[in-house]
Amino acid sequence: MIDYSIAIYCRSVEMSKKILVTGAGGFLGNALVLHLSKIPGASIVTPLRKDNSNLPDSVKKTRITNIDGTTDWAESLAGVDVIVHSAGRVHIMHEDSVQSLQKFRSVNVEGTLNLARQAIDAGVERFIFISSIKVNGESTLEGAAFSAEDPPRPVDPYGISKYEAEQKLLELSRAGLIDVVIIRPVLIYGAGVAANFQQMMRWLVKGIPLPFGAVKNFRSLVSLENIIDLISVCIEHPRASNQIFLVSDGEDVSTTQLMRRLLVFLGARTWLVPVPAGLLVFLAGLLGRGAVAQRLFGSLQVDITKNRELLGWRPPNSLDDGLKRTAQHFLEFHKR
Repeated sequence: MIDYSIAIYCRSVEMSKKILVTGAGGFLGNALVLHLSKIPGASIVTPLRKDNSNLPDSVKKTRITNIDGTTDWAESLAGVDVIVHSAGRVHIMHEDSVQSLQKFRSVNVEGTLNLARQAIDAGVERFIFISSIKVNGESTLEGAAFSAEDPPRPVDPYGISKYEAEQKLLELSRAGLIDVVIIRPVLIYGAGVAANFQQMMRWLVKGIPLPFGAVKNFRSLVSLENIIDLISVCIEHPRASNQIFLVSDGEDVSTTQLMRRLLVFLGARTWLVPVPAGLLVFLAGLLGRGAVAQRLFGSLQVDITKNRELLGWRPPNSLDDGLKRTAQHFLEFHKR
């Protein structure tokens, strides 16, 4: 469960908007709702499939079932000024690619377009779509960070579906029907993070030697606080209109550097054995774990210069700030 105190690390200003946030059952969406609900003047509504006990009473909760091309959003959209659409179908390992793409399109493309069309009918001013850096591609060469203006090169079904949803939304914005903002985050971490990032912390606190002492890649990450801050800016900033933004902490690290910093914040000690990364990639390929190896040993960097120049936005929290809070939350709630 996310700690309510996350809000103190994010932008807090008055905001006279009624905001619909989808995906409040997820990592980002839940934290975003908690943050926005504390901003004076903001009115928050979120559709839920099941009760979410950690949301404050001030948040209006509506009921939906599945998100697809037939979802009825009428109850949720009444009086809404801005939508932050963070809900979607996320990557599922070992799924048939053809069937997977169809399932991703049903939720991420048809579901998004259906929401946008109903939002237009309801008079919504701005639609903020939380996309993915996978629209840009899976990896970068050293010193060649992705930018928002780069040609999209999605590879997997998830990235393809996010790209197709972006294109449908931009068509609506070019027609003057609704204001669209697209945000493509890199890996989001923070208090309560699960999946691979949590598993990495579990490895580190066990004190078992790990073969990650010689990884010289470059990875961009973004803390929960920093992406929420950018979203908060994009809710009202006039120059965010019909733009695409990449988002990160503004500091890139190798897998080795990331683990060493986490060891400090976790108060743990282990030996990061300097095994050549090329050997580890080869072994991972033999074991059918090539995708995991890409995330551990490959590079993926983003350039957030556009955010600074167009919005005046800089990440308010450093990478170390975010890692420290993530480690503290893990030690309090998940270490076992």
